[in-house]
Amino acid sequence: MNKLRFYLALFLLLSTSSVMAQQAYFIDGYHGGIYGHYPVWNTRFMADLLKRHPGWKINLEIEPVTWDDAKVKDRQAYDAFKQWFSDQSVNGRIEYVNPSYGQSYLYNISGESIIRQFSYGMKKLREHFPNAVFETYSSEEPCFTSALPQLLLSYGFKYASLKNPNTCWGGYTRAWGGELVKWQGSDGSQILTVPRYACEDLLPGSTWQTTAWNNSKSYLDAAVRMGIQHPVGMCLQDAGWKNGPWLKDATYNGLPVQYETWRHYFEKVADQRQAPVWKFSQEDIRVSLVWGAQVLQRIAQQVRTSENKLATAEKIAALAAYNKFRWPATDLDSAWEALLLAQHHDCWIVPYNGQPGDTWVDKVAAWTSFSDQKADQVISAALGALLQNNGKPDEQYISIFNPTSHDRTEWVSVQLPAGWTSDHVLVSDTLGRKTPQQQGPGNTIVFRAFAPQLSLNTYKLKRSASPVATGSANAFRQLPGGRYVLETDMYRLEIDPAKGGAISSLVAKFLGGKELVKKSDSLGFNSIRGYFYDEGKFLSSADNPATVQVLQQGAGLVKVQVNGKIGIHPFTQFITLAQGQRRIDMQVKIGWQGNPGIGAYSQKHNYKAESLKKAFYDDRYKLQVMFPLDLADQLISKDAPFDVTESTLPNTFFESWDSIKNNIILHWVDVRDRKEKTGMALFTDHTTSYVHGEGTPLGLVLQYAGKGLWGRDYDITGPTLVNYAILPHTGNWVKGNVYTESTAWNEPLLLAPGKPAANYSPLFGVKARGWEVTTMLADGNDLVLRLFNYGGTDKEGQILVPGRFKDISLEELDGRRVRSLLPVTGSRVALSIPQFGVRTLRFKDAGIAR
Repeated sequence: MNKLRFYLALFLLLSTSSVMAQQAYFIDGYHGGIYGHYPVWNTRFMADLLKRHPGWKINLEIEPVTWDDAKVKDRQAYDAFKQWFSDQSVNGRIEYVNPSYGQSYLYNISGESIIRQFSYGMKKLREHFPNAVFETYSSEEPCFTSALPQLLLSYGFKYASLKNPNTCWGGYTRAWGGELVKWQGSDGSQILTVPRYACEDLLPGSTWQTTAWNNSKSYLDAAVRMGIQHPVGMCLQDAGWKNGPWLKDATYNGLPVQYETWRHYFEKVADQRQAPVWKFSQEDIRVSLVWGAQVLQRIAQQVRTSENKLATAEKIAALAAYNKFRWPATDLDSAWEALLLAQHHDCWIVPYNGQPGDTWVDKVAAWTSFSDQKADQVISAALGALLQNNGKPDEQYISIFNPTSHDRTEWVSVQLPAGWTSDHVLVSDTLGRKTPQQQGPGNTIVFRAFAPQLSLNTYKLKRSASPVATGSANAFRQLPGGRYVLETDMYRLEIDPAKGGAISSLVAKFLGGKELVKKSDSLGFNSIRGYFYDEGKFLSSADNPATVQVLQQGAGLVKVQVNGKIGIHPFTQFITLAQGQRRIDMQVKIGWQGNPGIGAYSQKHNYKAESLKKAFYDDRYKLQVMFPLDLADQLISKDAPFDVTESTLPNTFFESWDSIKNNIILHWVDVRDRKEKTGMALFTDHTTSYVHGEGTPLGLVLQYAGKGLWGRDYDITGPTLVNYAILPHTGNWVKGNVYTESTAWNEPLLLAPGKPAANYSPLFGVKARGWEVTTMLADGNDLVLRLFNYGGTDKEGQILVPGRFKDISLEELDGRRVRSLLPVTGSRVALSIPQFGVRTLRFKDAGIAR
């Protein structure tokens, strides 16, 4: 027995000694830039402290354009810092861990925008630091998204960190795993990653930190007990903080804490043999901003508009460049750079920061306005280069460009020349075949047009001496009980003016007459409802009667206007249905009377930054458009950059910082029944949040007004205007072609007078269901095509190639050549892409004009 006790005591002693001998590590560095925070003295400060503290290493997340400014304002300090930076070996003391141009959150922007954040950022940094090595991605804010692994690997990164311990105001990732994990992204790619450890708790008494922010003994002890042999904490300080080394002379169990670059930690310290695979979901990123606040809504709308315009501008410019139009590199580069800055995380989390007239709100408005202007100029010039009129006095050609990679048939509207009248115009295709048409508002004509993918199609408008028959119109009528009916070949939709214009019935004829509205739900489909805390009650558009009037109706489409009130606040909704179109387009305008408080409760006099509970977290009380659906046992899917998440949340409800859930709509959210017979997708014109859960129907967040982060007043300062759409469908989101329809909604057809020049040549075509072209662009004398497979099949697709090129190759995002793609025939190239995979193709020597 004594021997047993002896050996047990010896074992415990050795075990304790092992724990006591643990070395601790820390990631220090700086975060910010000239737009966020970067005083002129900061460059000198970093260079001097690196000299003063030989054991100190720093990791940088500094806006790349900062160095343009630093070079001019303090050249001597710039040169000194550049010398420190020149050692980019694994033992070097500086690592650039986030080279993105605008330090975006990433989860709230398009996939193509993420690619440009890195490409433009690294290009700018290499202007200043030609030998810069980018191997680890890390961020001080929750700048993460589920598709990052494949994008980082394609840019040459080897490692990543999912920690943001000292700046969790906007959220954090789920605590999972130990020393290292293999972060598996949406397409199956895996990157070696330091996670937020399973034992890395949210810090008590804080709403912005985890326990890893300062390498506290309790944090390190917890990590060691969990079996983490090389525990690491992190804080990327704000540029401008004068602390220097964050932990000073910190020790752990008698050993000094060792400062590291992430690169050195991964390659020389961490045990790479122990790294389980983490199949990471977008819902593992737990983020929350002041969704519904008018300022954030406008920022998100402005960014989305610019993203959509630039996507179209590049594609039409590439088509024109292939047809000998000079590639507008300067205009497109400057447009992208402005947009990337508008996606800066500070725009979204501290929109009011800055001097009057130069807040982040003002900056975003200026940046996106510039980007839109440049995109419009590129589109106009490209169309001008591709088209010629050749019309006669009594006829006009209209050409239509489709920027998406699927053929489209849609109703389009054209402004007629002065002196023409819409009832005396005949529309036909180039073969003389008449196309369905109807009169539009004002001096416009609406007709049904076919637009092939990534190409042009042309229609002829000819004046007629006699009125042109357009078919009967019975698309809008009032029923004896007072309700109104809108009807097309796809739907029968009823509006109840007594219930504020709510949709009382929506029958989808193409779904076998399925009724989509849950009539037993008192909230009302397409009704607007929220909690007005100054009045102490919920107010709904359904509480007051509304008026309904038809704006357009004919053989093609019907559009109505609903006017009502939410309390004292007037609103207008527009609903548009079109023949042969599954998507139902909607818009809401709210004319606010004053600045009402909307949300769970007022915090005017009791806001505390440290309080876990805040009114803006609880979306259930925000103003929402409601969609009670007659679908049993509902499941949710939602898109993310280069991903679609199948939600595992029982509901989206949370009211405190320590229980954040990912309830973000990027472009769309989809609801289906568990048997996947029927679903409905909701599209929105901006990134925002949604509400859904047991007993609570799908809701699109429209408005929050009250205290937000840092106690700022997120006020209502003008009308609310939001565009949205619904898409009933069969099956799940894949079978229902939700992604395809969303892309079409975001990238509308382009119309311009004229027909293609005689020597016009089309560009690429895609023969693969579920593939999207995210960009076409010229690079020197080459053409570049980027593809994204959202459709779920990794079978080979084919790219239709218009002509002969010196070489066609698959390449990584950083330009590394992967392999040559041999044509299946003289005009087709075969390619395989996994679901949610992104692939870039280069077509050498395309004859681009310079």
